[in-house]
Amino acid sequence: MVHVAPRRTEEHVESPVRTRSGVLSWVRANKPALALLLLAPSIPELLTGSTSVTPLFLDPVGFVISFGLDVVLYGFGALLIREFSVAYRKGWGSILLLGAAYGIAEEGFAVHTFFQPSGNPVQALGSYGHLYGVNWLWALVLTVFHATYSIALPILLTYLWFPDAKGSRWLSRRTVAILSVVYGTEVVGFGFLVGHGPSPAALGFFVLVVLGLISLAVSLPRYALAPRPGPCRLRRGALWLLGAGEFAAYVVVLVCSTTRVIPAVGAALFFVLANIGILLILHWFVGTENLERSEFRFAVGMLSALFAWDVLVTFLGQPAILGVAAIFAYLLYRLDKTLETRAQGPSPTVPKGVLG
Repeated sequence: MVHVAPRRTEEHVESPVRTRSGVLSWVRANKPALALLLLAPSIPELLTGSTSVTPLFLDPVGFVISFGLDVVLYGFGALLIREFSVAYRKGWGSILLLGAAYGIAEEGFAVHTFFQPSGNPVQALGSYGHLYGVNWLWALVLTVFHATYSIALPILLTYLWFPDAKGSRWLSRRTVAILSVVYGTEVVGFGFLVGHGPSPAALGFFVLVVLGLISLAVSLPRYALAPRPGPCRLRRGALWLLGAGEFAAYVVVLVCSTTRVIPAVGAALFFVLANIGILLILHWFVGTENLERSEFRFAVGMLSALFAWDVLVTFLGQPAILGVAAIFAYLLYRLDKTLETRAQGPSPTVPKGVLG
């Protein structure tokens, strides 16, 4: 009796081509989430020079590890906030509040810059506006910066690139739970490793602030800060200036901290009023008509302020940052062309078989 070995079918052998195709299919299906995962750390870290890109060429392994930690901290935080906003049908008001809570978690609970007395990155803001062991002015500025540049802006750019994915969930509940655990572990882990930690009173205060921000985000109506119906009543240049305004206000505070031309309380009041003014102007004068164009111009203003900052950072010894700025400028150019094409509407459908 002759035994014939069964032929190996395609199910028994996994083709490398098929494997690559599966990976590409997964990437295509998760493009919005991956874009946000990379944008969230790249804007506040790479584009500002906080994380230098020079080690990418001198110590690539060290850079990958460092940026990987940034991806977990920023990227996971942005993804979780975005998923919350979709799951609970919340708008930009709630995203900004949760972004502020994120900023406190990073700078206060993880890396402790809220309580750092001197040195990089707080510099003069470690004493200008410092009271009871807390850098209050630095805490205010960084909380707003993270809410806008680390959370809201990456989400806005991702929505402009992938408008069809706006209202859908990107992550399963299991994935959300895993990201939450990993994100929380990194925050707590950094908190134990980094020095100059908060006093029990300061820690308790900021925990209460975070809980308050989360509570407000949950209760805030979806339409808070939403654009009003109708056309936009702001010119392109005005939207650009408003976008650059928040970072410009930060620079003013930075100058005040080194020159001490006005008290820290005055600098804080100026910063708060400037940001509230920007939000109110956007709410009152940006309309729902051609909204994507208005959002894009505002985003260009926000990033242009960082481009100008990059020129300064170049003279401070980080010339490679101009490469990062060039990449972002190119992405904005491509996004501009994409929005133009989208505004023209879909091309007429050719009946099947006409060209066949």
